[in-house]
Amino acid sequence: MSEFETGLPSIRLIQSYIKDKEQVEIKLTTGDLLVGRIFWQDHSCLCLVDASETQILISRPTIAYIKPNV
Repeated sequence: MSEFETGLPSIRLIQSYIKDKEQVEIKLTTGDLLVGRIFWQDHSCLCLVDASETQILISRPTIAYIKPNV
């Protein structure tokens, strides 16, 4: 298990999405598209909360991209 490196730019950007409760779009390598706000992150997963307040656990290796949902 690797240590969670909070100094990495990608980790800091996701932390800003969490802090600002910003809506994001997450595209998975399967082609699925998820929209919501990131609730928390750790070294292996993200937790996305969708419009119905359902928490969705997403494994980091399955993420193709994350972008603000504007």
